[in-house]
Amino acid sequence: MQKQYVCSVCRRAALLLLLAICLPLSIDAQRDEVSRSWNRPVKPFRIIGNVYYVGASEVASYLITTPQGHILLDSGFAETVPLIRAGIQQLGFKLEDVRLLINSHAHYDHAGGLAELKALTGAKLAASEADAAQLAVGDKDDFCWGDRLAFPPVKTDRILHDGDTVELGGVWLVAHLTPGHTKGNTTWTMEVKDGGKTYNVVFMGSTSAPGYKLVNNPKYANIVADYQRSFRVLESLPCDVFLGPHGSFFGLEGKAGKLAQDATVNPFIDPQGYRKFLEDSKQSFYEQLKAQQAKPSK
Repeated sequence: MQKQYVCSVCRRAALLLLLAICLPLSIDAQRDEVSRSWNRPVKPFRIIGNVYYVGASEVASYLITTPQGHILLDSGFAETVPLIRAGIQQLGFKLEDVRLLINSHAHYDHAGGLAELKALTGAKLAASEADAAQLAVGDKDDFCWGDRLAFPPVKTDRILHDGDTVELGGVWLVAHLTPGHTKGNTTWTMEVKDGGKTYNVVFMGSTSAPGYKLVNNPKYANIVADYQRSFRVLESLPCDVFLGPHGSFFGLEGKAGKLAQDATVNPFIDPQGYRKFLEDSKQSFYEQLKAQQAKPSK
């Protein structure tokens, strides 16, 4: 049942993304039904330790609090910013106390609001080199989507390399480059203490290749090698708490409901869910690659 659940989640997320991509999108990402459904309000809540969920129904955003200000991972769409702001306030924190912005990857549904958040908070933005280039142009000339999914451009203040850390108020996060979904796709890890125990948290970067040309792609010649390396990296990471850029990846709705009913058992502590999702993602990727290799495009 667990494998069937994870497979269905992957298929649903891939289908929704393909639907969104096929619709006439621009910087106004909420013109279509799919994007609106991804951006429904979610009651903000504490996931574990100092990690809070402040995102929307499908596009995730995480607040990591520290005594010296806060870290915000991912912005959702440009239209998600008001939800994030309200969520932070509802939790008793202040948006202006966000000191550092970090990103999973430079796509409109995860980076579209970074420019506004940076202007509102004065926070510094840290991102991988490859994604920083796309953030600077609002993801125009994307290797797959061209200019169709552009968003407000934003300048990166610090370029991150594989294994680099960001630190604020005694809280450390490690950047693991897991390219493929974007050339600078980044998975973040950190340790949190909760209930006298220490847990490894993995904020997985996206692993799907929705509509991507994997064979003979002149705009991303090493795309397959990047995915293969990224899967190896993800498989090597210790994970207790599985999170990601899309709520459906890690069962956000169901787990949040269970946590609200019984806070003594935290469903977000889900190492098996992480391994199953990764296994299914890897299988889906190789099926897609095999199909394209059988019928290579010019």
